[in-house]
Amino acid sequence: MSDGPVASIATHFGHLRAPRVARTRAHNLLAILTIAMCAILAGAAGPTGMETFGPAQEAGLRTLLPWPNGIPAHATCSRGLVQLKPAERQQGFLDWFAAIQTVTQGELDALDGKTLRQSAATAWGQAAVPMVGAWASANWLVLGPEKGAPDANAITAVPALLEQLALHRCLVTVDALHCQVKTTETMVKGEADDVIAAKGNPEPLHAALRAAFAAAHANDFADVAHDTYQTAEPRHGRWERRTYWTLMAPLVLARVHPQGRWPKLGCIGMVRAERTLNGKPSSEARFSISRLAGNARTFGRTVRGHWGIEHAAPWLLDLVFRSPHLLRQSVLSTLAWL
Repeated sequence: MSDGPVASIATHFGHLRAPRVARTRAHNLLAILTIAMCAILAGAAGPTGMETFGPAQEAGLRTLLPWPNGIPAHATCSRGLVQLKPAERQQGFLDWFAAIQTVTQGELDALDGKTLRQSAATAWGQAAVPMVGAWASANWLVLGPEKGAPDANAITAVPALLEQLALHRCLVTVDALHCQVKTTETMVKGEADDVIAAKGNPEPLHAALRAAFAAAHANDFADVAHDTYQTAEPRHGRWERRTYWTLMAPLVLARVHPQGRWPKLGCIGMVRAERTLNGKPSSEARFSISRLAGNARTFGRTVRGHWGIEHAAPWLLDLVFRSPHLLRQSVLSTLAWL
């Protein structure tokens, strides 16, 4: 896209500076960052892996940047990365990914918090490390991961993360913990659509959703604007059927939030998940609010897509990029971000 943002590393990270001695500066900081990003994406676990990656991919790297002094050693990569200023580095990454999102037209961003596996060190009095991030399903990337304090409030962290992201025309999903007015207002401000799960938090909303769908089912959805979508599939040794309903009648929506508490509410949704495992059937109903127009197929795929941050993102962080291991290294901040 010639008229869109330039999705290049040089454009978004060329401004980064680090306090390095001029007479020993054999490698450009942008070159170090470029090889670090490429190596981490290829599966490297740290500076030693970057040094291994560099010579193996030297021909390709030379098409990106000049390397007058060759590929930097692992100690050089480590020194360069550890001196980067976290705020500048993070902003560069967010701007870079905003450009990538425009180029690839990413759609679904799922937000959630997680505690990094094996990040606690009880012998040193170090608690497990909590992280809050957004999962861009179209690009398989974790956006803006923020390391929080052990006693940090995830409810307040999510709106802060949303304010950093380019939300325009994105579809954002959050779990029931973040079914908060402040969160929805932030997404409205960012011009994003959303699907927000509702359980017992807040209880009046959950009760209103249950009552609305109970009444609709009792009347077989007669005379009420609605849509339905269903999937059925065998998976992992079990059979699953999911039925999705959306209600978008103005009168129904007015009853759900009589004081207009949830801005620009477009529909409410319900999913009934029926499973048969080892001959034993089970059923579960879940409810959501959304600013979508009410298409049940879109609602259903969005609800299923949210589980990417519950399953794919932890697998990517813990097993592929080994984020708990990186947090224990001397360059922990930059490597965990990469």
